[in-house]
Amino acid sequence: MTYKDLLALVQSKHLTIFGTTPNQTGTIVLLGPYDPSYWPVLCGSPEWLDGQPDPIDRWSLRIIEQLAQNTGSHACFPFGPTASPFLSWALTSDRAWQSPVGMVVQADAGLLVSYRGALVFDQPITSPDTATAPCPDCAKPCLSACPVNALKGTNYDVEACFEYVKKDPNQRCRNNGCLARLSCPISAAHPRHPGQSAYHMKQFLK
Repeated sequence: MTYKDLLALVQSKHLTIFGTTPNQTGTIVLLGPYDPSYWPVLCGSPEWLDGQPDPIDRWSLRIIEQLAQNTGSHACFPFGPTASPFLSWALTSDRAWQSPVGMVVQADAGLLVSYRGALVFDQPITSPDTATAPCPDCAKPCLSACPVNALKGTNYDVEACFEYVKKDPNQRCRNNGCLARLSCPISAAHPRHPGQSAYHMKQFLK
């Protein structure tokens, strides 16, 4: 299967390719949300509407397992009892790097990247273009966007972040998503649905 054919198939399921990384026998293809269709489709899915826990993980499991069956690949996920090392995979991929605030920055989604799963192929899957790390030439607004300076390179002050999100009278992070992640110029050019950010912040506060 060519990269172009795989991309078209994945995007028809409201996911997209967020990078590839080689493994011992072939290629790991990292998958993430394909905006703007991803969130509305997810919110109309059986997993979302049945009221059971973890609707996003269960939707991702169903869709990516189907993709694996259709492409003769093996599905892996960043959740569950046998979660795969997606952070390591991302940082060795051709489309993601470590940002100045420590989080992964991805070529298409910036700091708003999220990985829903991966397809592992026993053959090379080669991306047709080469992405360049964006941070060296960036003004780095992510370094000053956090109101409580919770992001300090590889150190993340979870308590300071949590307390700010919980108490901020304007509820900026809670309603719209992390201000540092939103400040990334790549993220600003490819925004996610506001409902998606609000949902994830609600889960963070539980």
